[in-house]
Amino acid sequence: MAPETHALLSASSAHRWLNCTPSALLEAGKPDRDSTASLEGTAAHALAEWKLAEMLGRGPGARPQSTYDTVEMDEHTSAYVTHVNQLLDDHEGPSRVFIEQRLDYSKYAPDGYGTGDCVIISDGLLDIVDFKYGQGVLVEAEQNPQLKLYALGALEAFQDIYRVDQVRATIFQPRRDNTVRVEYSRSELVEWGEQTVKPAAALAAKGKGEFKAGPWCQFCKLAPTCRARAEENLKLARLEFKPGPELSDEEVAQVLRQLPDLTKWAAEVEKYATQAAVSQGKQWEGMKLVAGRSVRKYADENQVIQAARDAGYKDTDIFEQKLITLTRMEKLVGKKQFTQIFDGLVVKPEGKPTLVPMSDRRKALDLAAPEQEFENLDK
Repeated sequence: MAPETHALLSASSAHRWLNCTPSALLEAGKPDRDSTASLEGTAAHALAEWKLAEMLGRGPGARPQSTYDTVEMDEHTSAYVTHVNQLLDDHEGPSRVFIEQRLDYSKYAPDGYGTGDCVIISDGLLDIVDFKYGQGVLVEAEQNPQLKLYALGALEAFQDIYRVDQVRATIFQPRRDNTVRVEYSRSELVEWGEQTVKPAAALAAKGKGEFKAGPWCQFCKLAPTCRARAEENLKLARLEFKPGPELSDEEVAQVLRQLPDLTKWAAEVEKYATQAAVSQGKQWEGMKLVAGRSVRKYADENQVIQAARDAGYKDTDIFEQKLITLTRMEKLVGKKQFTQIFDGLVVKPEGKPTLVPMSDRRKALDLAAPEQEFENLDK
């Protein structure tokens, strides 16, 4: 896979710079932080690219190898290729498939470009497919600016060859069982580019506009120290509650709505401050660095085993055996075999009831009121 070099106004960070325009220039001066998840995602994209090229008969060369290769990754990347093939069947007449295609949307955002995982185009129809291997955040297709910018770039690149009226933008996120698609007309995408992207991008390119906190803060490099985000989260601490010994239902609901962002922000600030204290010797007024809670562990398990045996203990005394986890079992035997071998032997209990915002996609629980439960018991 050809890694995407990041434009100042990249498609992958568009959700952020479209909403918080000054952040783009400030973020540009911060180093990227590679995580296990991002490195795993890069490996999955490389494998998916290779498989897709192979399916299209393009002689992709040697299969990419990485330390992140698993049965799960193999299955998910194959599913991605199958999905692309299904989309290809919807195109009538001559069509072309582009893999890891550089898409330039600088007509709307200065020097703006990104890399589309898969682009399928024919007369009348354009498909943009974004392969998301991460499982931490559920990615939506609806009003996804990354996909829309990719689509604008593709429309611009192929306007002299194909006349496209319909655009389909797909998120393929297999580890979350999340395959979602949204459709746009060419005219509404162009209108969005002219009326929304252009003015925001003009500000962002110059570092102008207002800082604004929101969901787009999640992957921002400035997130732990951003003043606008701090002020937004600290509003909870400054709430002017109504007089009375107890919070009203409305006040409790207000706290609940803000609590996830507040606790996440507090954890990020703590992590940032701790890392600065440890790696840079940073001193924070009123705080000190101490050793955290420690858990005992064996210095050398082999020597412990031998010492126990020498003391007269049997292996049955010092070892325990248990079944491997469901995830490991599924990886061991493969998904198809897993279903056949353990049919009826795997159950999924109800998850613990959790309060989430109304915007959450999960279906609300239909719990009977306590008095209704008592009525049912009496019958």
